Amino acid sequence: PETGQGIPYATYAFACQMAQVEVDPSTGEVNVLQVVAAHDVGKAVNPSQVVGQIASGVAMGTGFALMEEFVPGKTRSMRDYLIPTVKDMPEVIPIIVESPEPTGPFGAKGVGEPALIPTAPAILNAIAHALGERIYHLPASLERVLEASRKKGRIIRQKIDRKEEG
Repeated sequence: PETGQGIPYATYAFACQMAQVEVDPSTGEVNVLQVVAAHDVGKAVNPSQVVGQIASGVAMGTGFALMEEFVPGKTRSMRDYLIPTVKDMPEVIPIIVESPEPTGPFGAKGVGEPALIPTAPAILNAIAHALGERIYHLPASLERVLEASRKKGRIIRQKIDRKEEG
């Protein structure tokens, strides 16, 4: 029988990402070294563009995970709103999975937005693995990483060598 119910999504996106990070628990600095990104794109009509879309999504997700934050009343201009630079980009290892979608053009599915979505969770999971403590609020700023380090007692104590004058 006709129910009048439409199809909410023409296709579904499937993706999985894993991140490798370096975390300095004494400063809160996080360096994303590598992101492995597996994406079911239906049919990769132009594989080089698919790789570019995945890398772009990882770049946006890295900013979302580590630095992009707008605080009303505190963020006064775009100078205060940080985004990743080329220096912040990890190595991206794309894995293109093809399972053609019959309703997509030439069997393709979207890849732009799906590449962004799993990046921040992958990075925050890697930070949690490194620190032994989860961060539940984005971005994982220096202050939030330091707070997570303190909760687990992972702050590195630095010894100061003092020369005795004689």
